[in-house]
Amino acid sequence: MSSVSLPPPHRNQAYAIVSALEAGSLHLPGPLFLDPSPAASWEVPTLSFLLRHSVTAATLVFDLGLPTTTRSFPPAFLPGLQQFEPLTFHTAASSLAAGGLDPSTVDQVLCSHVHFDHIGDPAPFTGATFLLGAGARPLLEHAYPDDPQSKIPAGHFPLARTVFLDNVDWAPVGPFPRALDLYGDGSVYVVDAPGHMPGHVNLLVRASADGAWVYLAGDSAHDWRLVTGEAHIAHYRVPGADVDSCAHQDDVRQAEEHIGRIRGLRALPRVQVLLAHDVPWYEENRGGAAFFPGRLSPL
Repeated sequence: MSSVSLPPPHRNQAYAIVSALEAGSLHLPGPLFLDPSPAASWEVPTLSFLLRHSVTAATLVFDLGLPTTTRSFPPAFLPGLQQFEPLTFHTAASSLAAGGLDPSTVDQVLCSHVHFDHIGDPAPFTGATFLLGAGARPLLEHAYPDDPQSKIPAGHFPLARTVFLDNVDWAPVGPFPRALDLYGDGSVYVVDAPGHMPGHVNLLVRASADGAWVYLAGDSAHDWRLVTGEAHIAHYRVPGADVDSCAHQDDVRQAEEHIGRIRGLRALPRVQVLLAHDVPWYEENRGGAAFFPGRLSPL
């Protein structure tokens, strides 16, 4: 990993201004995510982020956090919800509006994956194109009630304005074997982040014209102890079923490999890594200048 580097800036290099958005909170059941677990559960934020392109002023929201309510979610979703309660509902759209940006003017919304605490409430983003990883396509095209076991309600995303990243030009960037140069100018890369859930993606964002970066890791790791090696991905027995499971059901081996790449990325100069449920960062920055209408300070 020591030989890995990120693309150097070009002359007049475009970048993205990154602002954090409050998008609710939940309680993380520790034994389902960390081994060893430091507690039965603890409160974590669900962070969303606004990106504003330095040249074109194009706007992109990464993740939508919690929805306004879970009452409209399918029956198969509800039994597992109590593990994450109590919830605090606060939408990415309301955070944008409070900072002076009308959600209807946002150009794109990219969700890291389609778990309930990341797909929020898309309804206010009436002018946006929604971007999702390719693995999310069958989950949305066969949502509830088409599939009675689906945990996603049909129509949650407007499929006519949704683009699945299945026919794109992936190329290596830094430690990641598959990334998409979203704007074609080296400012924002969508990173394939396998393991957690089909279609899971991260964002690698050039945060300044002179070489600073921000990596938005979604649910690649639910806690920093997984990145530092202080804890491992937990495996547990599913109640009422003779099967083992973990939070990275798609492919735990690939999830572990991707965490290793994030660990290597974090060792590079001027790279800031943020998790979707980043408790240490949130405790330090809550209510501060990193939240919209403010911005993250580049390293």
